[in-house]
Amino acid sequence: MLDFRLDEEYEALRKTVEEFARDEVAPVIGDLYERNEFPYGIVAKMGRMGLFGLPFPEEHGGMGGDYFALCLALEELARVDSSVAITLEAGVSLGTMPLFRFGTDEQRAQWLPRMCTGEVLGAFGLTEPGGGSDAGAMRTTARLEDGHWVLNGTKAFITNSGTDITGLVTVAAVTGTKENGRKEISAIIVPAGTPGFTVSKKYSKVGWNASDTRELSFADCRVPEANLLGERGRGYAQFLQTLDEGRIAIAAVGVGLAQGCVDESLRYVGEREAFGHKIGEYQAIKFKIADMEVRAYNARLAYYAAAAKMLRGEPFKKEAAIAKLVSSEAAMDNAREATQIFGGYGFMNEYPVGRFYRDAKILEIGEGTSEVQRMLIARELGL
Repeated sequence: MLDFRLDEEYEALRKTVEEFARDEVAPVIGDLYERNEFPYGIVAKMGRMGLFGLPFPEEHGGMGGDYFALCLALEELARVDSSVAITLEAGVSLGTMPLFRFGTDEQRAQWLPRMCTGEVLGAFGLTEPGGGSDAGAMRTTARLEDGHWVLNGTKAFITNSGTDITGLVTVAAVTGTKENGRKEISAIIVPAGTPGFTVSKKYSKVGWNASDTRELSFADCRVPEANLLGERGRGYAQFLQTLDEGRIAIAAVGVGLAQGCVDESLRYVGEREAFGHKIGEYQAIKFKIADMEVRAYNARLAYYAAAAKMLRGEPFKKEAAIAKLVSSEAAMDNAREATQIFGGYGFMNEYPVGRFYRDAKILEIGEGTSEVQRMLIARELGL
């Protein structure tokens, strides 16, 4: 028998994060966002709550939960703010998960305990200035020399890469040429502060302004040969697996933003009056909000289904792409409609929907554009 209800443990987590987002994040995030400040205090509190360790075993300092638990937390955070949500998502899904999945016992022991508590953040260095969706166009290189990897190249749009608590970046680099002539891509751990590793100043962004996003450059940056993550030549496959999982997490962020637009709109239409009536009494507004709720509801079902297949160990690439596509478009559509409902106030930064509108668009771009999701879905259908 199908049952879409959350069990007690999941519901308790969801409720805890909902209360945290409402009581701890909502009152302060607007000011941090406008000042482009990273929310160190919020991140520290999330670390103490165990959110950065949710899907990792207790033996590594984690909470012993699973990936779906992380997604529930991300959705509740994004209902209030996406900068905080993406900081957690990137820290766990892109920063820590590759180390957990592919790291050696020594690498795990060195990094995971502090990453699971949020004391240290990790970043995921894949995208380059000339190659986003086309990761195969990678130009960053790493060559072995005297027992060290020597890295040269540039990465772009890397989340959590330049904070005061960033500990490492896992970098995808070309380490040779395969027999078929294609690039051999490997993943290499580069600790923060390594000579030759330069972190640029923060980007001036349209949205996600309270999160950390930077360009990285490597100029004869040397790290020990033991910093190879996983097998040599398997870096691209590792990153693809990481992205498949990450798309479910990004879908949860999109659902949270879409639901947050519903929350804020319901609050506003019960207070705002026009022509002698609360605007929530007008059918045009009722229908807008009904459509917004439908989008959030459908997108939630999509990421729940993708997460369920992943946790069962079944192939989930298509479902993850569907969830990411549906949720990112729901977030963008709901943000636009919420801004319209708020009218002139929706264009003011003091109201959350203005922030939601600025944050929504990147969900159709990051961790695989909507076009890439459609390509993946078509490919899984045999086209």
